[in-house]
Amino acid sequence: MAVKLFVSDLDGTMLPDGNVVSPENIAAVRRAADAGVVVTIATGRMFEAALPVAEALGVDVPIISYNGGLIKSPSGRVYEEHTVDPVLAHDLIAFCKERGWYIQSYSGGVLRYVEPCDESRFYENSQKVAGKAVGWDGLFAHTAGNCKLLLVTKELPVTLTRAEAVLAAFGAQVDVTRSADNLIEIVPKGISKASALKSLAEKLGFSIEETMAIGDAYNDLPMLQAAGKSIAMGNAFPEIKEVTDYETLSCEENGLAAAIYRYVLGMGADAPVSMTRG
Repeated sequence: MAVKLFVSDLDGTMLPDGNVVSPENIAAVRRAADAGVVVTIATGRMFEAALPVAEALGVDVPIISYNGGLIKSPSGRVYEEHTVDPVLAHDLIAFCKERGWYIQSYSGGVLRYVEPCDESRFYENSQKVAGKAVGWDGLFAHTAGNCKLLLVTKELPVTLTRAEAVLAAFGAQVDVTRSADNLIEIVPKGISKASALKSLAEKLGFSIEETMAIGDAYNDLPMLQAAGKSIAMGNAFPEIKEVTDYETLSCEENGLAAAIYRYVLGMGADAPVSMTRG
């Protein structure tokens, strides 16, 4: 069945670093769009951090951000929004404060954290966004309107321990996933890139069989399992590669472009990018 909706993760899939999309990936996206395929983004990033990428691609289609919490077009149309209950957000922030853990919020599209630190600087540098240091009182003052909350750690063992603790305390009310070895995503229960993919496909009039998704990380897994066809990046975690239909080159090798040309447009040796290593 022909692909009508192609959804790509950002970090580690479309972007090796920051917000710079390679000319090869831009060309592939535009060629697919010219062929009538709706190409969009599904990311754990806040909408404001994903917007420059969409603008670079030259597409005005709904973006899935906050790990599925918000579907919004670059022109400003909100298709769907899900936020963490304010009382629950307060309890999650208090839970982290009691343990001295770093946590950040996104109410109103503004990145907020307690004070500048290694974790906040890492996130700001990797996402190319600027946040606000507001203290604990500032976090507690902005518990409404958060599509997600995020914990940043310094190493994988800490990430796993804290994710388990959050799940044990709040698992009945939120979903928890990892978008990287040091990032713990906390979203409303039942919300994910998969739920957003299904919703967007329905809103656009496509069946789930007409969708294709590509990604590399654990927070991509539900989306890859839900899509009609799925592609793992060459740099994806092994668990991702185990469940996808196809595997492409790595992010640094423009694996996204190669995947679009091969699996969406059906090209081979005539593709303008390398399809294999070497």
